[in-house]
This record gives sequence, C-alpha cells and structure tokens, in this order.
Amino acid sequence: MADLSTSICGVDLKNPVLAASGTFAYGVEFAPVADLEKLGAIVVKGLSREPIAGNASPRVTETASGMLNSIGLQNIGVRAFVAEKLPQLAEFGVPVVANVFGFRIEDYVEVLRVLEDAEGLAAYELNVSCPNTHRGGLEFGVDAGALAEAVSAAKAAARRRPLIVKLSPNVSDIAEMARAAVDAGADGLSLINTLRGLAISAASRKPLLSTGYGGLSGPAIKPIALYMVHRVAATVDVPIIGMGGIATGEDVAEFLLCGATAVQVGTASFWDPGRAAELPAELKGFLDRQHIESAASLRGKLAMPQQMR
Repeated sequence: MADLSTSICGVDLKNPVLAASGTFAYGVEFAPVADLEKLGAIVVKGLSREPIAGNASPRVTETASGMLNSIGLQNIGVRAFVAEKLPQLAEFGVPVVANVFGFRIEDYVEVLRVLEDAEGLAAYELNVSCPNTHRGGLEFGVDAGALAEAVSAAKAAARRRPLIVKLSPNVSDIAEMARAAVDAGADGLSLINTLRGLAISAASRKPLLSTGYGGLSGPAIKPIALYMVHRVAATVDVPIIGMGGIATGEDVAEFLLCGATAVQVGTASFWDPGRAAELPAELKGFLDRQHIESAASLRGKLAMPQQMR
C-alpha cells in the first residue's frame, strides 16, 4: 500500500495535498462539506494587518477551462483570525499554514509579529503578488530586488516557523525570482499564483469583473504551472509546493514528477468543495495501480528528452 506521507520544511504531512489559500476560506467554513482530516494541511485565506472588505461584485467569473477572480484580498484581519478562527482549526488535527500579505514591508512584518505569538500554526506562506505601495504599485514578486527585501524582512520576523514564499508567475524568468527568494532566506517556495487576465462581454462591451483585470486559475494554467515548477526545482534546493489547475490524483502525481514535494488545490474547490479532501485517496489509487511504494519517490523523476536536460 503506497505511503503518502511527506515533509515540508520540517513540517510532517500525512499526504502531499494542501487546500490552497484564498479558495478554502479559513478552513473551518468547509468542515460541513469536506473531510478536513483527510488533507495534508490547510493554507488559510491571506491575512493582513487590518480587515479588508475586498472588491465589489462581480469579482469571480468562469472562463474557458478556468476562473478569473478579483476578490481584492478580502479578509477579517490577522488579529480576528488568531482570536476567532485559529482555535477552531485545532480540532481537525491538520497542520495550518498562515498566508501573509501586505502593501508595505512593514505590513508583512506586523502580521508575522502577531502570528508569532499565536499557537496552532505550522508555517507561514508569504504572498508577494501584492502591489508595493512604496514602489508605485509594482508587485513585490515581479522585481527581484523588492522580492528579496520583503523576504529578508519577513524571515527576520518569522523566528518560530518556516517561511514559504509564494511566487508570482507574471515574470519573465521564474528561476531568477526563485533564486532571489531563497538567497533572501525562504525555507521553501510555492508556485504558481494566478496569471493576469481579462474576460469581457462582446454584447455589453464591458469586462465581466468589476475591476476589469483579474487573476486566471484552473486547468487552463496547469501546463504553465508544471513548466515553472520544473524550472524552479532545477534551480534551487528547497521544498516546492506546486499549484495550478490540480483537480485529480494524477494531476498531483504530475506536479511531484516535476519536482514538487506537495501541492495546493484551489479552483477545484469552487466547483466541488470536497474535491481537495478526495485527492489523497485518488493519488493513493494511482500509486497502487502503478506499483509505486510512496508519493515521495515520484519527486523529480520526470524523464525529459535528452536535449532538454
């Protein structure tokens, strides 16, 4: 029987399937419709210094093989999360990863300071796809210098737990960004975040989202995600959490083959809230059929053409 256990930055997981940030609320909301105990871990909705109301509706729309969203980082704020949501998550016995974001480096540091005093967390995930208000709205994650500065400051604040940096795919060289994050102190990396996109109505001549542009996710971006995970795995020597269009057990296996240690499931939870919790069993079934002893043994075993190596 295949062994699904793995470890990310010293955090032991029963399986490599995590619920992705921004798609699974704070975890507890999904308890009535998903068996949370079957997950490897839960990455909670992004947390900021103060509550954020988010963008006006419509802020989610379906696209061909995917979804476009512009939620606007809506959340209850880090202090309310620690007081109200985190204690409830303890009953499920699943590692909890706190996703952290900010518009200035001071924001990241303050959120981490609050979380450092809290119990019940396994790791932090740093969302660097946010507009840096100190640099005219340029995302932290698309400039190597800004990325390194944010990661370095966050690492100094994150003393109790490992720091995983969630990379933006909206860059010309994902390997460069991965190196910048690791050199600045990242203990692990997660990728990819959403790709910038636009959905419109020809009849109304207007965008389908209230903000115009949004972030594209779902099966449409899976080939890009696999490519970027493979590139990053060949560039840096830290654990990688892959994401982008994962909806089946074989999808999970593909990301492991490309070098990921674990995966996050996001958009699939919108069409089936219980999907992420079902994937460990699907992955196990795939491994058993292939007579593979463990999920960990798949990591980085993709057989690329000789000329591509």
